[in-house]
This record gives sequence, C-alpha cells and structure tokens, in this order.
Amino acid sequence: MTTMSPTHDDSLHVLPPSPENELDALRELVSSASLNDDPSLVTIRAGALFARLKALNRAANHATRAHKQATADSRQEMDHTYLGLQNLLYEKRHLEREIEKCRQFASVYQDIPVHSLEEFIQLAPEAARTDDVLTDEHQLMLNRLSFELSERQRLDQRRKELIKEKEALLKESRAKLATMESVKTHIDNLMKTATDVQKKVHDLVQTIPTTSEPSQSTPVP
Repeated sequence: MTTMSPTHDDSLHVLPPSPENELDALRELVSSASLNDDPSLVTIRAGALFARLKALNRAANHATRAHKQATADSRQEMDHTYLGLQNLLYEKRHLEREIEKCRQFASVYQDIPVHSLEEFIQLAPEAARTDDVLTDEHQLMLNRLSFELSERQRLDQRRKELIKEKEALLKESRAKLATMESVKTHIDNLMKTATDVQKKVHDLVQTIPTTSEPSQSTPVP
C-alpha cells in the first residue's frame, strides 16, 4: 500500500515540532544534577541544543511566513471570487433590464397597426411581394416592415408638406385680414369725415337768413 505524500496545502497545516524537549534538556544542563558533568561535554551538549532550537525557530518562522502567505493568497482568491460574483450580478441585472426592454418593445411592436397581408399584396411594390417572398414567412415579415416604414415616411413627408401649406395659407389669411382691417379703418375715417362735413354744411345753411319776395310796385301813370 502506497502512502500519498502531503500536498502543499496540507503542509501548511503541519505545525513545527515543539521546542519543549530541547528546553527541558537545557534546564537539565544548568541544574544542580549536572554540576559534576564534564564541562566540555556540557558545552557540546548545550551547543547542539541551541543549534536545535535555532533550527526549530527557523522552522517556526518559515511556517509563520507560509501561513501568512497562504492567508494572503486565500484572501486574494476570495476577493477575486467576490469581484467575479459582483460582475456576474451586474451582468445579471443588465441582462434583466435588456430582457425587460425587449419585452416592452415586443409589446409596443404588437400594438402598432400595420397593413394587412391583403393590403400589402395590393399596395406594395411587385419586387417586395413575389411568390418566393410570400412563401418565406421571415422574408415576408421583413418586407412588410420595410413597406410600413416607407409608407410612414411618405405619409410623414406629406404631413410636413401640408403643414407648410397650412402655414402659408395662415400667413396669407393674416395678411388679408390686416389689409381688410386697414381698409375698414380707412372707410370708417372717411365716413366720419363725411358726417362731419355734412353737419357743418347743415349748420352753415341754417345760419343764412331767408330773403322775402319783392312787392309789386305801383305803375307810374
């Protein structure tokens, strides 16, 4: 049976050995029980223990750095995942809005009155209603929509022309109305002037004395 070697992620969870054994050994070297031991042997033993403690310290530092790096990598991966999730949520909301717009457009499109198929066959150009087109449902719908667009553009152009004609007629009518008002004012002034002259003539006639008829003279004999 083969044993699987620990992966890199598994090694991050392996704690370094505890230095308690080495510390106990150092305590034993400095205890009263080792006073009679050979100093050179004590020094060698102490050096080996210190070297072991340094190795354990390096291993602990390495494990700490590895754990910090793993934590940073995990945090970065989590941030990347969260950012991806936010992007997905944004795309979802965008797609939902686009779908709603499409639904509204489809609803508006269905409510737009268009020429019936019979009217299209009767009014549309011959090239837009060939037998091949009439048997192709998709192309037929495209041609009907194109015909509707051209008809609406034609009607809109005609509407603009009628608006211009209406504005021209209104302008002409206002000009004629202004002329009529001017003529009416002029006539009223003439009538007033004539009335004033007639009154003055009448008053003048009233002031002239009337002359009596001459009496018949006696003939001379």
